[in-house]
Amino acid sequence: MNDHPSSANAELAMPSVTNARSAAAATTRTRYRFVTLALITIVLALSSGDRAAMSVAGSAMAKELHITSVELGYIFSAFSWAYVIFLIPAGWLTDRIGSKKAMFSAIVVWSAFTVCMGLVHFIGLVVPLLLALRFLLGVAESPVGPASGRIIAAWFPASERGVAGAIFNSAQYVSLALFTPFMGWLCHAFGWEYVFIAMGGVGLVIATIWWKNYYLPVRHPSMSASELEHIRAGEGLVDLEASQRQDKTGPERSQLRDIGSLFKSRMLVGIFIGQYCISAITWFFVTWFPIYLVKDRGFDILQAGFVASIPALAGLIGGVASGFVSDGLLKKTGSLSIARKGPVIVGFLLSASMILCNYVNSQWLVVGLMSLAFFGKGFGALSWTILADTAPREIIGTTGGVFNALGNSAGIVTPVVIGYLLQSTGSFSAALVYVGAHGLVAVLSYGLIVGKIQRYQLKA
Repeated sequence: MNDHPSSANAELAMPSVTNARSAAAATTRTRYRFVTLALITIVLALSSGDRAAMSVAGSAMAKELHITSVELGYIFSAFSWAYVIFLIPAGWLTDRIGSKKAMFSAIVVWSAFTVCMGLVHFIGLVVPLLLALRFLLGVAESPVGPASGRIIAAWFPASERGVAGAIFNSAQYVSLALFTPFMGWLCHAFGWEYVFIAMGGVGLVIATIWWKNYYLPVRHPSMSASELEHIRAGEGLVDLEASQRQDKTGPERSQLRDIGSLFKSRMLVGIFIGQYCISAITWFFVTWFPIYLVKDRGFDILQAGFVASIPALAGLIGGVASGFVSDGLLKKTGSLSIARKGPVIVGFLLSASMILCNYVNSQWLVVGLMSLAFFGKGFGALSWTILADTAPREIIGTTGGVFNALGNSAGIVTPVVIGYLLQSTGSFSAALVYVGAHGLVAVLSYGLIVGKIQRYQLKA
């Protein structure tokens, strides 16, 4: 017999209160997809900052350690060799272990390598050691792109991917706008080695934040059923990893055959070419641009760190604006091709304006032209949005790896070519023509090759 009837009544009443709260939560649409977007944007900003640290520290490091322009070009390039080689394996691995584990492991490992770069002068054999560490940094950062492509495809309906992809892409500009002045100040106040040590420490903090806050849509403990249904109804792949685990119980797909089939799509080939071109422009800004400001335009390293943030802010504005313009065009026209290709073509045309820097003498006019070029690069940077719209759902991570690998092969070529052009001519004039011309090639690729934007279907 129950001696506490009031307690019993309270216990009987509790389920109804709980159910009422659950029902209210289910009907109130939460916005946790934007929290997830913030997380991947922060991670990309960190990775962009770490790979750009060498460009900020490069002038002081080269002077103290007697590194030539060609050697510095190869050190810049070493990152991309590894990044390109390991992007496809990283995409495959991310498809297997999931985005959360892949991203966390990547951040911890590359942060450790970043710290090590600040300690090379204690060991000796500086150039070979920096080449090795930049290579290993590229290996460690390779899962970021494939994992993020999967996350955008899983967390966002098609109608919101333009904005999501644009905000995600804006991370590289946020990184340059925030981290470049910070790193320039560290280099000026404490020495080049502290640039790497501080950035590595920031990375370990962000790795912890990532692990505690990232979830799959179907496993998020707080998001409402309404938000989940909103994503699912808009073709968001909310159960992507669950469905891939089920696929493993069936016949094993041939990864090489699937990768090969991507190149049978004229659309994807055109997108890959465009990504190479935009990456060439990106790699100029994250490697040689601060050095250009110092060597050709007379800024000191502290000024260069702050001045380099101005084009980055312009790129941020262009990058975010393109997402709203793209999604607005999609709602107005109903055409994914018009919505995605229009901003890309306009943006890449503007990015070629950096060539005009060769014909002006004013420092601030140069900064203005570079800002226009970077705004255009940002406005045209819908690459990851387009990938989320077009990649075969069975191999989104792998397709992201191929896409990123081909694009970032520009990171192998561009820094080295600029190093040789700089050494042979003594100025950046030819380098600016070389980099700016990539914008025009990208326009031709999207205008003549890509065709209709749609999800590519693998053959069974």
